[in-house]
Amino acid sequence: MKHLDRTHILTRIVEAKQRRLQVSRMRVPEAIVKRMAETAKPVPSFREALVNRERVRIIAEVKKASPSKGVLRESLDPSDLAGTYMKAGACAVSVVTEEDFFQGDLGWINQIRSAASLPVLRKDFVWESFQVYETRAAGASAILLIAAMLDLGELKQLIALSHRLKLDVLAEVHDENELGEALEAGAVIIGVNNRDLKTFDVTLDTSLRLAKLIPDDRLFVVESGIHTKRDIERLLDAGADAFLIGEHFLTAPDPAAAIRGLL
Repeated sequence: MKHLDRTHILTRIVEAKQRRLQVSRMRVPEAIVKRMAETAKPVPSFREALVNRERVRIIAEVKKASPSKGVLRESLDPSDLAGTYMKAGACAVSVVTEEDFFQGDLGWINQIRSAASLPVLRKDFVWESFQVYETRAAGASAILLIAAMLDLGELKQLIALSHRLKLDVLAEVHDENELGEALEAGAVIIGVNNRDLKTFDVTLDTSLRLAKLIPDDRLFVVESGIHTKRDIERLLDAGADAFLIGEHFLTAPDPAAAIRGLL
């Protein structure tokens, strides 16, 4: 794992995650989780959901809270919200499963899969093969890998393992260096996060700048900072394939209406 500044939010999240992983490993050994992943039932393709050119592709997020905004939706029902997203026209569902800072739960993946036929992306802080196995065993179609916290070798290994398990990878980047690493590691789906993980400032200029460097044979997903139809139009013109949106829907009185407004 890359060396992270002690003041960096990622450092605190990773430390909490390490404690959680110790408990998970004691509860279910990796050999069993691996077997569960390798024998898991087929799931809808996340990648294929992003290449439907007939409509705007929105990945709608299920997220209880965030470190910067606190609780986003007090009475969050993951399955009910996922069903709402599907009916409103989302192409996939993203779910944040990190427990301590985002108040998530790995079990939400199964709840969402039961309520919606859409592919599910697991967003968490992943650096071990155990986490990849548990993601596939839980029923996810895709997994988030964050270039800011993984060195090139780790990124390559985790992408290869994910693909072997038929798990698509959303490789998240924040700048030119991370984008270069993700491309070298073989990432097919690039997610550009417009949120600076150090300051939490958000600007669409990050996606607009990096869009010019993403090859045409890769899928380009924009993350964070999307609020209006005009934002969508600007990013489509820049080459975006899909949009991962959470807070805009989660804080809306009517999430379905918010999705339809962007579609």
